[in-house]
Amino acid sequence: MTPAVQAAKKAKVAFQLHSYEHDPKAESYGLEAAERLGLPPAQVFKTLVALVDEVPVVAMVPVAHQLDLKCLARAQGGKKAVMCPPDKAQRLTGYVLGGISPLGQKKRLPLVLDSSAQSQQDIYMSAGRRGLEIAMAPQDLLTLTGGKLAALVRD
Repeated sequence: MTPAVQAAKKAKVAFQLHSYEHDPKAESYGLEAAERLGLPPAQVFKTLVALVDEVPVVAMVPVAHQLDLKCLARAQGGKKAVMCPPDKAQRLTGYVLGGISPLGQKKRLPLVLDSSAQSQQDIYMSAGRRGLEIAMAPQDLLTLTGGKLAALVRD
């Protein structure tokens, strides 16, 4: 059991786990999850670690979209956002790339969830390892993480 699953269990929120066989050759972890689980890409969110004015922040956007760093900086009241180097993201969260979960991180980082999540009953995200997704209501995720909603992708 991953720290993400343990965090959801401990918080007693409703969630479901979904696993699939991860293909190491997959170009996109998130799109692979959506495809393997037969889900619309708008319902599957990728967990990205960025630095807003040098401060680590977790941003979650639908897997078919790219994070708009200017939107993230604005949402956090910062001036500039850049993607966190992969090795640093792994150290900060305790998870490997493709398995970074917003739940159960080594040190809880601020979370900003793309506002499109509001239109979904449940959203799917990494449960802490490649090939394992956890689904829960967006509001439960925000409550668990102390996160907030903001527009993070450009249409």
